[in-house]
Amino acid sequence: MAPADDAPPRPSHRDLARRLDGLNIYLVGMMGAGKSAVGRPLAEALGYRFIDADATLTEAAGRPIAEIFSSEGEEAFRALETSVLNGIASWHSLVVATGGGAVTRPENWGHMRQGVVVWLDAPEAELRRRLAADPTRRPLLEAPDPAGRLQALLQERRPLYAQADLAVVQDGGLPAAVALQVLEALPSVLRDPRQPPEATE
Repeated sequence: MAPADDAPPRPSHRDLARRLDGLNIYLVGMMGAGKSAVGRPLAEALGYRFIDADATLTEAAGRPIAEIFSSEGEEAFRALETSVLNGIASWHSLVVATGGGAVTRPENWGHMRQGVVVWLDAPEAELRRRLAADPTRRPLLEAPDPAGRLQALLQERRPLYAQADLAVVQDGGLPAAVALQVLEALPSVLRDPRQPPEATE
C-alpha cells in the first residue's frame, strides 16, 4: 500500500548522517550490553567507520586487557583508556564502542561529549545471560560472587550512563534491530541546522 500523499517523508539514514555532520557516536553501557555487536550495523547504516575502543587499547598496549589489570591494576588500565579516547576524539564519522567503565572518568566524558553519547541499556538478567555465554575474561567479574559483583557495578554506573544524550532500552533483540532503534531515536537529540535570521524592516 502506497503511503498517503500528505504523510511526512521518513528520513533516510543518509539524511541522518548528513545531520550528524561527522559527529562521532559513542556507545556506552555495561559489559554484555552489546556495544560492539550493535556498533557495526549502526556504523554501516550511516556510512561511518566502527571502532572498538577496547580492541584499540589492546593493540596499542600490545597485550590483553586482563593482563594489564593483573600486572598494573585498574588505574593503569583507565589511564590507557583515556589516552585511547583522546586519540579517537580527534577523528570524525565514527561509531565507537567504549569499555563498560569508560563513564567513570570525567576526562572521558570531555572527549565523548564532542560527539553523541548513546547508552545501550540492557536489563541485568540479560547482561548475566550474555556474559555467561561469552568466554572473554572480565577482570572486574573475577570475584567469588560474579553476579553480585555485576549488580554492584550496575548500581554504581547506572547514574553515570544516564548522563548520555540518548538511552536505548533493549532486551535481547538482534544487534541489527537495536541499531535500528538507535537510528530512529537519534534525530530526537540532534539540533536542527540554524535557520538564517529573519530580515527586519
